[in-house]
This record gives sequence, structure tokens and C-alpha cells, in this order.
Amino acid sequence: MTPFQLSRSALLAAALALPVGAWAQGTAPANPADTGGTSATHQTTPMADAGKAGRHEDRVEKRITNLHARLKITPAQEQQWNQFAQVMRDNAKQMDQDYQQRSQRVQEMSALDNMQSYAKLAEAHAQDVQKLVPAFEALYNSMSAEQKHTADQVFRSYAERAHQRHEGHHRG
Repeated sequence: MTPFQLSRSALLAAALALPVGAWAQGTAPANPADTGGTSATHQTTPMADAGKAGRHEDRVEKRITNLHARLKITPAQEQQWNQFAQVMRDNAKQMDQDYQQRSQRVQEMSALDNMQSYAKLAEAHAQDVQKLVPAFEALYNSMSAEQKHTADQVFRSYAERAHQRHEGHHRG
């Protein structure tokens, strides 16, 4: 693999990383330090965290199905696809468990405990994205030029939408 191919894969993985939190695992953990505080995504109540628990796995299954179709995964690519999809499923399951554990404790947490809990969720999320990179790289490297072009477009659009949501949330 040339440095350009590696950097292209790394760039795609980085583009994937941003939306993967929101795309492959559901949503990134809500930051309790955000002062917006009124939207459901920024509440740190058991109801808000519990509402996220269980939803990651459901969302991921829909995303797996959608992405499989959009990328036109071939029978020859199924092994790489299945490995990537399994990492997505495992990450979503773990994130659901993490949110559930947090929701059971959040009412008793001090502000410090809340921040530490959030830091653990954010760290787990980052580790989950890191697990996706090699699985996606193997899949991406098996793709035709047309599939890679489609993947590039799909993940750019996910990243752009995530950026727009982020920008829109922080403006108002």
C-alpha cells in the first residue's frame, strides 16, 4: 500500500470516525458540561440516558442494512463486510450497556462523578471508533473503484450532516 492509499484510507476512516459515533453506534455521549442543557441530548437524567440505552443496537442494524445496499457489497466481500458489521454491533451493544449503567447511577452522582462518568463514555466511544478502523479498512481495500467512490460520498455526507447538527446546536 502506498502512502497515498494509506492516507486515503486513514482519511476515510477519519471521516467515518465522526459520524460513526452518531452513525455506527447511535449517538455520542451527551456532554454534561454543555450549558445548552435543555435539549434531550444534553440532559443527564436517568430518563435521558435510559432513552439512549437500547436504541444504539436498533439504529446500527438499520445502518448496516442501508450501508450494505448502498455499497453494493459483493459475495466476495461478505467476509470483510461481516467483520465490519460485527464490530458495529459489538460497539452498539457495549454502548447500550454503558448508557444503562450510567442511567442507573446518574441521580446519585455528584457533579464530579457525572463528569468522570461522561469521560468514561467518551473514552469508550473513541475506543469503539478505533476498533472500526481496521475492519473498515479491510472492507474498503476490497472494494471496486465505484464502491470506494460511493463509500467516500456516503461518509462525506454523514460527516457533513453531523457537522451541521453540531454547528446548529452550538449557534443557538
